Amino acid sequence: MTREENVKKLTDLIADFVCHIGKKLPDDVIAKLQELGSKETDSLPKVLYETMAKNQDLAVALNRPSCQDTGVVQFWLKCGTNFPLINELENLLKDAVVQATFTAPLRHNSVETFDEYNTKRNVGKGTPTVWWDVVPNSDTCEIYAYMAGGGCTLPGKAMVLMPGAGYEGITDFVLDQMTTYGLNACPPLLVGVGVATSVETAALLSKKALMRPIGSHNENANAAKMEKLLEDGINAIGLGPQGMGGKYSVLGVNIENTARHPSTIGVAVNVGCWSHRRGHIVVDGNLNVTCDTHSTWKYNG
Repeated sequence: MTREENVKKLTDLIADFVCHIGKKLPDDVIAKLQELGSKETDSLPKVLYETMAKNQDLAVALNRPSCQDTGVVQFWLKCGTNFPLINELENLLKDAVVQATFTAPLRHNSVETFDEYNTKRNVGKGTPTVWWDVVPNSDTCEIYAYMAGGGCTLPGKAMVLMPGAGYEGITDFVLDQMTTYGLNACPPLLVGVGVATSVETAALLSKKALMRPIGSHNENANAAKMEKLLEDGINAIGLGPQGMGGKYSVLGVNIENTARHPSTIGVAVNVGCWSHRRGHIVVDGNLNVTCDTHSTWKYNG
């Protein structure tokens, strides 16, 4: 195949995947929702979980997005320096989003800031957002796709704490955001927490944390313990599904961190709603693709 044909092949593939994640939740999210629903004892949260499941079934049956807010599409790339289409990736990702917008269809959610007009294609200045992790001496590309809806984006916040605030300060920050804005984000939530030196590093880590599988843990034992403590603490708030009350308020808490300056603690929160629409594919140097988030997706292009 020519280079142009390969670009079209990958564009079509990603567009098809974006369409799919808008209509079908990842396997781990579905399993966690089923688990939480089975643990609830009161009738209202049980009905809400049953409604969530019915909503998902109808989305597939009717071939339409499972939530009216299909968000702003974001990508996180772990791309090898030898990946054959590395130079074309950003442009083809944008083309794939436009293609998916009209195929799925996706709601038009890209409004040019200050000019205040909707591009009606889900692309604009800086959208879709693309973050890069470059992997030396590799010819594969991992692509995480995520639909960042308005409600689940609202609780996002980053700040720098004084070092004396310690890990108790991180806990206070996270719980304050959840009690203030958690209702707006359509619980149960996947809560991503970033801890680093500054606001931008912490914020990026908190978004990266949302790409991790539900049930995974930080490799640092102390961080993993904090994930569990925060999960228990947010559950104790009693938000429940859709904020209507219940035993469980989160799908999980994922913490990502780096080393930090001794005089600061940068901390950030990003949140995924119950309809946590993220997907992960790996494309090799020959453009063969594998997907480990959606057993329901197979590209036939």
